[in-house]
Amino acid sequence: MKERMTDEEEEPLSPMARVFQSPDVDYCAVTIMGFKSKICLDVLLDALKHIVSKLPRFSTKLTENGAKWIEAKINVQDHVVVPYIDPEEIGEDGQGFVDDYISRLTMIPLDRSKPLWDMHILNVKTSDAEAVGVIRSHHSLGDGMSLISLMLACTHKTLDPQNTAIPSLKRRETVPHGLRKQGWFLRLRCTVRSIATLLWNTLVDMLLLLATVLFLKDTKTPLTGGEDAGRNRKRIYHRVISLDDIKLIKNAMNMTINDVLVGVTQAALSRYLSRLYGRNNEEEDGALTSYPNHFPDRLRFRVACAVNIRSGIGFKPLTDMMAKDSKCRWGNYFSFIILPLSIGLQTDPLVYLKLSKAMMARKKHSYHAALVYFIIKMVLMVFGIKAAATLFNEPVKNLTACVSNVVGPMDEISFRGHPIAYIAFSSYGHSQALLVHYISYAGKMMISLAVDPTIIPNLHKICDDMEQSLKAMKAALWERGLL
Repeated sequence: MKERMTDEEEEPLSPMARVFQSPDVDYCAVTIMGFKSKICLDVLLDALKHIVSKLPRFSTKLTENGAKWIEAKINVQDHVVVPYIDPEEIGEDGQGFVDDYISRLTMIPLDRSKPLWDMHILNVKTSDAEAVGVIRSHHSLGDGMSLISLMLACTHKTLDPQNTAIPSLKRRETVPHGLRKQGWFLRLRCTVRSIATLLWNTLVDMLLLLATVLFLKDTKTPLTGGEDAGRNRKRIYHRVISLDDIKLIKNAMNMTINDVLVGVTQAALSRYLSRLYGRNNEEEDGALTSYPNHFPDRLRFRVACAVNIRSGIGFKPLTDMMAKDSKCRWGNYFSFIILPLSIGLQTDPLVYLKLSKAMMARKKHSYHAALVYFIIKMVLMVFGIKAAATLFNEPVKNLTACVSNVVGPMDEISFRGHPIAYIAFSSYGHSQALLVHYISYAGKMMISLAVDPTIIPNLHKICDDMEQSLKAMKAALWERGLL
């Protein structure tokens, strides 16, 4: 096999993949899978060889200018790492060993002379699994939706080995059912008002984005990353919460799962920051009391939220995503929006949900995400990769955190006879000290935090606050007879 393909066979990178090739936006995705049994290396290597043969992206590397993928010789064994593990040295703290190992990986760059991925096998018993697999893949290879499609192509339902567990997504109704029964004049008036609101929201969002690129920064808080946050070692921590509880709240409040997760994030970060500012007051029953003066005046706390911009909804089989004309293409077809979080203690935990629902409804009624992608694409074509990377990175640097949510398999899946106990997504290389990733899997919701430990040494407390916030919201709905 020739290492370099002809120009006709070279495949150009998507605009966002080009941006991720910049030294200023050198992001790496981390997929952590906990297995219910020890991992058999021979079975794994055989499966990886089959996967690489079916997925060209994982057997290609970049041209010297980073503009195109070219086919490369690949030895799968060179991409699989099985470190020596001394059981006596680990003792009972298997989870601590895994966390330290993953943290060290965030300081080791991927070898750019080879396809940009590797897999680490840790046959160590942790609190949630008998063994752990850690996959690093450069973000230019694909976004979260692409990586999930790859995972689904490599696995099968544990209870039904003949089928894969493809998540199903339903698009929410954009036109209220009651409005469809109204007269044409009322429908026309509502349509005109909706278009005017859409254009106004888009204009405001783009002006705020421009201000963020040029000068508008978030308020400095104990969660604000330093200048070296992108280069510092990251600590990745995960926690499992109930997806059923999230769905109960979603249905009771007539909102989406994303709305609930943003509300929980707002509530948890408010709790966490309140303690750090040293004036946290809680009643004995755990209900929070509102003391707005505990926080800086006019606190500006915003997060970058990743948004899938593919026109096709839901996950597709891997072969469909690899097709050139697919509406659900493999790669980096996502953008971001800026979410202003309401940080402050509230006497009623449902206030966080109401605030998040209103904010998300406002953001959905805007072309912000699509325009950001389009502008980056145009800047890349006209001014080159450095300018496009600056346009992407500058607003993100001026925000406090990043957040994303990926829909995972609904049923438990297995990888060549190895049942998977949990799946956690994360990444590193970002300019923030805090990244929050959510992924659903088999009736559970996994929270995954990636933090700069020099800024956030006690990251588990944020997960504690997320659990407590979710419980408080459920309890408030129960007390009001809404569940």
